Amino acid sequence: MNRAYRILDAGDAALTIEFGNVIDPALLAAVNALDAAILRLQHGGGLPGVIESMPTFRSLTVFFDPLVTDRDTLLPALQPLIDAVEHCTPTDGRHWQLPVCYEGEAAPDLAEVASTLGIDAAEVVALHSGTEYLVYMLGFLPGFPFMGDLAERLHLPRRSQPRVRVPAGSVAIATGLTAIYPWESPGGWHLLGRCPVPLFDARRASPSLLAAGDKVRFVPVSADEYRALEAGLRRGEIDPMQWCVADASSASEAAA
Repeated sequence: MNRAYRILDAGDAALTIEFGNVIDPALLAAVNALDAAILRLQHGGGLPGVIESMPTFRSLTVFFDPLVTDRDTLLPALQPLIDAVEHCTPTDGRHWQLPVCYEGEAAPDLAEVASTLGIDAAEVVALHSGTEYLVYMLGFLPGFPFMGDLAERLHLPRRSQPRVRVPAGSVAIATGLTAIYPWESPGGWHLLGRCPVPLFDARRASPSLLAAGDKVRFVPVSADEYRALEAGLRRGEIDPMQWCVADASSASEAAA
């Protein structure tokens, strides 16, 4: 049996299945497939005692009630699922084209990033908006998408001085990743722009707009366009789903 993964104990009420130690679409595919397989089994009445599973870039943590089950009981039930997904191929998630304003106060770090990299601001915008990004995981804040892979020309470490307040909707880069802050919060990434589309809404059936496995491309808009979109979204006149340009089911139907 291929033992490319590791099983790690996380206290007496959780265990982690770790598929690797890098950020890679193949690892993400295994994590997402295992997460989905566990959910299907739970819906069928299986895995008693399992509370929830938490995916990351390269691992899945399974939380369980130690009064109902334990590691020795759980692992044999999970083993066939792990073996089945270890060599799975990435599946196509939804595709999004999200508007981003790269101008003025929406882009407080754009000039500094350009200067540090030795290129002009327009090239930074072209590089950032010219890449389709894979959503690897949600974390840090509800709905916060960690997306990769950023163009190598834009790789920078986090800011040496984090901000106490990063505005909601800020589009940022750090290391080889890009992200959108769904809420105002502290943050240490470089802010290149701002997206008006709300990424988290507890009133929706699925509160997080994006999901691991989705792909995102940013579309530059002017400051005036940004303000109009922001106002329309706030008034409920614009459905955020309009920026979902394709999903896995529609892609399958088109291929057929």
